[in-house]
Amino acid sequence: MMQSMTVNMKFINSKSLLPLLLLITTIVFAQKKEKVDGVVAVVGDYIVLNSDIDLEFIQLKAQGIDTKNITRCELFGKQLEDKLYAHQAIQDSIIVTDTEVNSYMNEQIDAMVEQVGGMDKVLKFYKKKNEEEFRSYFYDIIKMNKLTSQMQKKIVDEVTITPEEVRNFFKRIPADEIPTFGAEMEVAQIVVKPVITEDEKKRVIEKLNEIRQEVLTGSSFFSKAVLFSEDPGSSSNGGFYKMNRKTQFVKEFKDVAFSLAEGEISEPFETEFGYHIIMVEKIKGQEIELRHILISPKVSSQAIKDAKSKIETIKSKIDSKEISFTDAAKSSSDEKETRNNGGVLLNPRTMEPRFELTKMDPALYAQVSELKDGEVSMPILEEERGGGKFYKIITVNNRNEEHQADFSKDYLKIKELALRDKQIKEITKWTEEKIKETYIKISDDYKDCQFTNNWSKK
Repeated sequence: MMQSMTVNMKFINSKSLLPLLLLITTIVFAQKKEKVDGVVAVVGDYIVLNSDIDLEFIQLKAQGIDTKNITRCELFGKQLEDKLYAHQAIQDSIIVTDTEVNSYMNEQIDAMVEQVGGMDKVLKFYKKKNEEEFRSYFYDIIKMNKLTSQMQKKIVDEVTITPEEVRNFFKRIPADEIPTFGAEMEVAQIVVKPVITEDEKKRVIEKLNEIRQEVLTGSSFFSKAVLFSEDPGSSSNGGFYKMNRKTQFVKEFKDVAFSLAEGEISEPFETEFGYHIIMVEKIKGQEIELRHILISPKVSSQAIKDAKSKIETIKSKIDSKEISFTDAAKSSSDEKETRNNGGVLLNPRTMEPRFELTKMDPALYAQVSELKDGEVSMPILEEERGGGKFYKIITVNNRNEEHQADFSKDYLKIKELALRDKQIKEITKWTEEKIKETYIKISDDYKDCQFTNNWSKK
């Protein structure tokens, strides 16, 4: 009875019920041998459980992080911080809706199930009896995490930094502590894709229309997907996907899926992966359950040879200075994302045209590491996400060797460091103030922890 009451009070925000919460917590701490689910702290309207810390360890290990030098006190301190953010988010009327939490939770559970191979394995990992118990538990975690992140965002969103502050930040760095920035390079590429014939596209569309008609007259969509779909992620389970508008699918697929009624089957349509048909099985509010079949047009060996010949001609013209790499990319590259800016690739981590060598994708690094500035690679045969093959040539436009930070050359990186430093100071100041005004009680089991923040209010 008390266990149920304590757990259910994690999100209470009524000041009239706070004394009752404190009374229950006091009883829990007084009866150490019969602790309610290992309650080890109260922060405002939230409790911290020993199991919360255990779960932190499990999740870190699952991410491949070595935890042997991470103490329970450190993870306990993190739990206290998270609870403080979430508690204050409620006080500041930050809203996280049930729809938002459920939508994100469904995405995460689907990903877990796909990764480990079944809901039963997920339940075993989290030590839950059934899916309902797991969802209730996971809902609370996600809601608190979203409140925490939104509160953190609110604290730092209004923090800005001026050029003068950046300059002063850099001047204050001791000479022997000036950061070193790793070697970087700017990479550009030209892509030539084999031409798929109209006859091949027509063949695929006709095949999908044939399957569609057979399903409309009584055949099983599930069976057809197992037999004919070329989507490795869903063919074995009959092309099944569960999705909402935030699920990471290509736009064309989502547009068609959300235009269909229950039981309706789409006409064949194209995405970067090939041609699809979709059948919607169920619509549950903002979520739909569907099945789909993917068939990709096949590229002939002659088309691949023609693509290689074309890119060899482009390379020859660049090497002979007949045309610049930038102009060749603009006029001849089949990659629309990079064509207009001369083939320059954007770093997916920073969205800037520079790649730090130590953090570059290993495959890309292997292709460019031996190139001199301005040198053009030999044609490289690659395979894109949809399974289609293409040729590309790569060049290195600019290269910066590893160097100590220079204010004029590395201003943007230094500005980022200065802003982060200012944000951390703002968070520290906020945390100190909120600890003083928030009810916090820590179990004697953790009284001896050496915290960065004054959680014990000594």
